[in-house]
Amino acid sequence: MAQLFFRYGAMNSGKTIEILKVAHNYEEQNKHVIIMTSGLDNREQVGMVASRIGMKRTAHPIFAETNIADLVAQINPQAACVLIDEAQFLLKHHVLELAQIVDDMNIPVMAFGLKNDFQNNLFEGSKYLLLYADKIEEMKTICWFCAKKAIMNLRVHNDQPVYAGEQILIGGNESYYPVCRRHYFTPPMTDGKINLRKEE
Repeated sequence: MAQLFFRYGAMNSGKTIEILKVAHNYEEQNKHVIIMTSGLDNREQVGMVASRIGMKRTAHPIFAETNIADLVAQINPQAACVLIDEAQFLLKHHVLELAQIVDDMNIPVMAFGLKNDFQNNLFEGSKYLLLYADKIEEMKTICWFCAKKAIMNLRVHNDQPVYAGEQILIGGNESYYPVCRRHYFTPPMTDGKINLRKEE
């Protein structure tokens, strides 16, 4: 039976590379996969899934008006799997469409994304994936500043921590650090700037 999976983790937890790995495993067996990503993510270009280690491939972009179930039906209703990157940016109707793909089309869907934003509020997509997913799994990484598990994302600007502003600001290592709870609230500072050296 097909299921809806939500795999979440802080920045740098390997979500995108996992998507590319899963796609490769299916395709090695000559099974067709559909890769999608949020149309908001334009770091490489819209409709591109790219990992920090340099691997990337094109994907179908999801916009606010996109009906994902209809799009999958147009692309290949017999697909072996649907893989979603940047799932935190989905809207409620998108998540319900993912459930429809699983329940009505019997295609497994694996959605990957952040759980909480830089203020530790749930993203809309993550909230509804937590509610509707059949299986939820955390992807782990370590804090930028110590060896503890990173469970939060610290936004930075000009070497300063940022705790207010718009929820969505597209960026990578130049804008966000995966951090533990302690270093989210008290990042190490030197001369008024964040000290990026790991603790001994």
